[in-house]
Amino acid sequence: MTPIPTPSVTPYLFFDGRCQEALDFYRTALGAEITGLMRFKDNPDQDGCGGNPGGLPPHMADKVMHASFRIGHSTLMASDGMCAGKTRFEGVSLSLALPNAAEVDRLFAALAQGGQVQMPLAATFFAERFGMVADRFGVSWMLIAERTPPTA
Repeated sequence: MTPIPTPSVTPYLFFDGRCQEALDFYRTALGAEITGLMRFKDNPDQDGCGGNPGGLPPHMADKVMHASFRIGHSTLMASDGMCAGKTRFEGVSLSLALPNAAEVDRLFAALAQGGQVQMPLAATFFAERFGMVADRFGVSWMLIAERTPPTA
């Protein structure tokens, strides 16, 4: 295994059975690029696959075992996990820094479809535009277009 020269942190999201739907949503809403995808049925060790000593349950075969995707320069990873239907994204938000207020408005509206606005978009003392939204999967997002510092 090649050592990683600089440690990095990559968010890994578990969608408990809705990963493909989430990937499709992020591709449409945010322009995400899927860079890797493996389904449970792709695992050559089916006997222990899915955390079940008896093998992979039939309903899990087409579920996403692991995916990686990019939004801008950031990589995220995702999975269906054990498909327990208990997705909870609590105590964490993904922050999306954007170049201007118009882009914040556009992506905020896309993420809010079927989701819940947690803090409406507004200009703040620290941002040209800022808002918080939980998307239809419960993932919390903070979108920001920072204020342009005045030129001297």
